[in-house]
Amino acid sequence: MELKTNESAPDFELPASSGETVKLSDFRGKNVVLYFYPKDMTPGCTTEACDFRDQHESFENLDAVIVGVSPDPVSRHEKFIEKHGLPFLLLSDEENKAAEAYGVWKLKKNFGKEYMGIERSTFIIDKQGKLVKEYRKVKVKGHVEEALAFIRENLS
Repeated sequence: MELKTNESAPDFELPASSGETVKLSDFRGKNVVLYFYPKDMTPGCTTEACDFRDQHESFENLDAVIVGVSPDPVSRHEKFIEKHGLPFLLLSDEENKAAEAYGVWKLKKNFGKEYMGIERSTFIIDKQGKLVKEYRKVKVKGHVEEALAFIRENLS
């Protein structure tokens, strides 16, 4: 399924690091920064999560919620949050249902090996639940600032 901007973002329901089950639609009325990342505790994912953490207040001031999604189990998310003081929810997509809905579950290559995994991507969803911006094949450096600038210029 091809995602289209200015159409409704696919809803999903996943277990969250808070111990609750969370639906994307629970965040209606707020802007949502939905970011998909490959794995807790890895260098790139840790940098990205800490960049979001460091800008958390700036996103909050723009009425935006940050939600991270990876295939890791909730127990690993809890350790990741504790270790790095992450102030936002991480959702566990162990069956890759949300990743598939957003087209980020991809064939990847690393050191000559092929495997299925998450393509680092971020989706900005407005207060009505519409997808307004997508970033695919994200490079971590500068990405959080870019997403923040987009919200500031377009949704605040």
